[in-house]
Amino acid sequence: MTDLSAEYKALADYRPTNKVRFVTAASLFDGHDAAINIMRRILQGMGAEVIHLGHNRSVDEVVTAALQEDVQGIALSSYQGGHVEYFKYMVDLLRQRGGAHIQVFGGGGGVIVPAEIAELQGYGVARIYSPEDGQRMGLAGMIGEMVMRSDQDLSSLAPTDIAALRGHSEAAWRALAQLITALDNGRAGESLKQELHAAAKAAKVPVLGITGTGGAGKSSLTDELIRRLRLDQDDALRVAVISIDPSRRKSGGALLGDRIRMNAIGPWRQGQRVFMRSLATRDFGSEISQALPDVIAACKVAGFDLIVVETSGIGQGDAAIVPLVDVPMYVMTPEFGAASQLEKIDMLDFAEFVAINKFDRKGSLDALRDVAKQVQRNKEAWKVKPDEMPVFGTMASRFNDDGVTALYQALLPRLAELGMAVKAGRLPLAATRHSTHQVPIVPGARVRYLADIADTVRGYKRHAREQSRLAREIQQLRESSRMLFEAIPAKHRARDALAEQAELREVKLDPRAKKLLAMWPDMQRAYAGDEYVVKIRDKEIRTALTHTTLSGSKIRKVALPGYEDHGEILKWLMLDNVPGSFPYTAGTFAFKREGEDPTRMFAGEGDAFRTNRRFKLVSEGMPAKRLSTAFDSVTLYGNDPDPRPDIYGKVGNSGVSIATLDDLKVLYSGFDLCDAATSVSMTINGPAPSILAMFMNAAIDQQLEKFHADNRREPTDDEAQKIREWTLANVRGTVQADILKEDQGQNTCIFSTEFSLKVMGDIAEYFVHHQVRNFYSVSISGYHIAEAGANPISQLAFTLSNGFTFVEAYLARGMHIDDFAPNLSFFFSNGMDPEYTVLGRVARRIWAVAMRERYGANERSQKLKYHVQTSGRSLHAQEIAFNDIRTTLQALIAIYDNCNSLHTNAYDEAITTPTEESVRRAMAIQLIINREWGLAKNENPNQGAFVIDELTELVEEAVLAEFEKIAERGGVLGAMETGYQRSKIQEESMHYEMQKHTGEYPIIGVNTFRNPHGDPTPTTLELARSTEDEKQSQLARLQDFHARHAAEAPAALARLQQAVIANGNVFEVLMDAVRCCSLGQITTALFEVGGQYRRSM
Repeated sequence: MTDLSAEYKALADYRPTNKVRFVTAASLFDGHDAAINIMRRILQGMGAEVIHLGHNRSVDEVVTAALQEDVQGIALSSYQGGHVEYFKYMVDLLRQRGGAHIQVFGGGGGVIVPAEIAELQGYGVARIYSPEDGQRMGLAGMIGEMVMRSDQDLSSLAPTDIAALRGHSEAAWRALAQLITALDNGRAGESLKQELHAAAKAAKVPVLGITGTGGAGKSSLTDELIRRLRLDQDDALRVAVISIDPSRRKSGGALLGDRIRMNAIGPWRQGQRVFMRSLATRDFGSEISQALPDVIAACKVAGFDLIVVETSGIGQGDAAIVPLVDVPMYVMTPEFGAASQLEKIDMLDFAEFVAINKFDRKGSLDALRDVAKQVQRNKEAWKVKPDEMPVFGTMASRFNDDGVTALYQALLPRLAELGMAVKAGRLPLAATRHSTHQVPIVPGARVRYLADIADTVRGYKRHAREQSRLAREIQQLRESSRMLFEAIPAKHRARDALAEQAELREVKLDPRAKKLLAMWPDMQRAYAGDEYVVKIRDKEIRTALTHTTLSGSKIRKVALPGYEDHGEILKWLMLDNVPGSFPYTAGTFAFKREGEDPTRMFAGEGDAFRTNRRFKLVSEGMPAKRLSTAFDSVTLYGNDPDPRPDIYGKVGNSGVSIATLDDLKVLYSGFDLCDAATSVSMTINGPAPSILAMFMNAAIDQQLEKFHADNRREPTDDEAQKIREWTLANVRGTVQADILKEDQGQNTCIFSTEFSLKVMGDIAEYFVHHQVRNFYSVSISGYHIAEAGANPISQLAFTLSNGFTFVEAYLARGMHIDDFAPNLSFFFSNGMDPEYTVLGRVARRIWAVAMRERYGANERSQKLKYHVQTSGRSLHAQEIAFNDIRTTLQALIAIYDNCNSLHTNAYDEAITTPTEESVRRAMAIQLIINREWGLAKNENPNQGAFVIDELTELVEEAVLAEFEKIAERGGVLGAMETGYQRSKIQEESMHYEMQKHTGEYPIIGVNTFRNPHGDPTPTTLELARSTEDEKQSQLARLQDFHARHAAEAPAALARLQQAVIANGNVFEVLMDAVRCCSLGQITTALFEVGGQYRRSM
């Protein structure tokens, strides 16, 4: 157990004397938010008010939030490299913009090495915490130090003259933020407040008050209304947003969580137009802050065109916002119970506008009718039809929702009446009062698909056990009959009742069970020889079945059980079976590929030229070229390289920088992408469609160039088309492209989830139409769910449930199960927990049973193929040499469980991008297991072990139970809306971190068996970083690409946007667009028509 000193125990117990406010976030292009989520929770528990911005936040966004929110401290996590430039740029911006007093704290595990920590702290960062600090101080001790160092009253910095608020300059907005702090803390003088209110009375600024039940989507709706106002009015108006969240009664802390939902408050072409301030209720016993009237007055004096106040969630009898605003709006959801409940909602008496948000939910049209009638009754507006009442059905979560547009267009004239200067709008008039064009991703009739799958799997297992019992009894009865027949003389023999009983049971034995039992002797003979022979079209395929050891022992490639009992045999065949046979528990294929290890090594660093050299290094001497590509975080978030410091520092770090088709061609140059022995995996999600389109174009161009070289001429149009189709049919590989797990855990989401899923479906349809059979359109990933903190059962349950969601979504689009299911693959993490030993067995069985029994899929679709990567979370910066031991054990169980491909992490990945030396060691782990380790010559070593069987049942039942929990929440998409998966991952992450820090969960070299001489490794380790030349080269190559295609790009981007608007196949158009547009250009164009991802807690 970690033994904390008295000093650190005191820090852990520290409570602030002032109201301490923090902005928390993960750095730009960084989705690793598990750590910062733990930190912000502890900050809240210590009494701090936390404005949490979530992942992927630029320096400008963080600094703007810190200044507008007038915080004392900023807490950041940075795990994706580029941290030196990021933190320095933040310190510089704070100094430039009047926030030099704000304390900046950071951490990044072992990624930020001691020399860099010293450099950053010397530059002005208050503190960068290392893993050693965590061990020494404990989590609470680190947070306590942050709170203590930030515990100061900023009220004294507030202006004493209201003239400082006027002018719309950055200085004026800074003065406003500081004055709000003084007002909120009760430190503003009475004379100043009186002057403020007197000046506010003269200002004709409308105040829109948005209130409603908790979880109704008020923040998202506020953001969408602001977005429409800015678009419609050419961004000419200035808006202040005051957002209120409740304080925690016990600690006094608060999670001020509305800012994280805002996508439309940043600077557009006209610059910063929206000022936002988050307030806590501070025990006022209401949904508003006591300082709210003063804050509204301050915003009026500051000269905004519109003030929007959003309250915390309210109950039926709350309406405190009404006296303070000009236009009260009430936001609710369709789930309010019986219509009589509406009579109890106070706000329906006072609200000028009512929004029934989340209008895609069941019963929404009925809710609209009932609410409209209730508002009509409340207002006694008998001459107005119910459907003309100011009640709107909205879906703020859906990009460009027409219901939200209708609400905005009804609201605008009312705000104009109150003095907001508006002009003729640019948005087309909405022809509805509620959201339309609702095509659910998963049809309502099938929303319980996961519960149905759980029933199907349990039903199949019950059936298997019942069939097993029948087979056992038939054998016992017949054997008993035989023995009696032999023992009793012929003259005493009567009717054979035992044989009759056996026949009665035989009738109940289903044809599949009979066939399995009938083929068992043949299977035993087939696997008993030295070769397994299969005939395919008059050709014999021979597979060696034994390996002779140095001692002369013969190790069988597949060992069969020695069962004689028919019940045990049938149960084993129905629930386990040999590898390659239903339900594929032991393995997807009958045998592993001869001459091809499952090795698939991750590579990506610097520019395309450098990573290409690394690919050639890791595949040297390998008969099969399995290339797995890591992209830098700039690429992962769909951006182009840029000289701006917080972007520039990340270019080519922790992955390869790819911005154009030219880059991608260089990346894979020298490898025949259509060779059957070449397979490429690309770990990218948000911008995956664009990168996949680049890859397919690179493969096609390779073949066209090959034709030119062979024939010394250009192909004809017909020949070129045939080459394209042949290439698409033969190229092998995988693109990750799993947007569901990104929303749940990994966070490299860039577009709205609905749009991303639509484009994933477009890719699947494109693959079907062009007969792309050897390339996986998605790698449904649990790895990143595990890396975010999920335990192995949650990882498996969430991953499989995501997979079945894709199945349901694609079926709903009209695709046939056997057309797309074979192009689905999976990606799991391995780890030290015992459940990882059977993860593949459980996954294969659930998938196969569900595919055959529920979806009627063919054998190819039933086979779950998956890649394993050893755990990144189990790589520790302390005693990093021990990491290879953990990785070896994880690789061993992955190989024993018959994974289809495997990546072994390098021991130094806890600190840096792997070096050539560490990658070689990581590859050696697999090679030693596959070629030296004796038992690995057998391909089903897990079968027959009691503990494996028991674990398989335990894990499978836990997964099925999780399916049912998700089904209760409306399936995967419904659960995501409530944050179920994300919350569960965070809870499990926190559980692990706490046990790690207390020592309850022992980690050798980290919290036990620690080196008494310290651990010098991190200070002496070679760090893999992109070079200055590589970064500059990428910028120059991008600039050249833009210049060469300047004439074509605008038209291509316009066609792309039109495909989205017309609901066409976006991927089809992307295949052309990537030839003349860079990744960043495509991403920006799609944001405008597909919507940007909205972060959540």
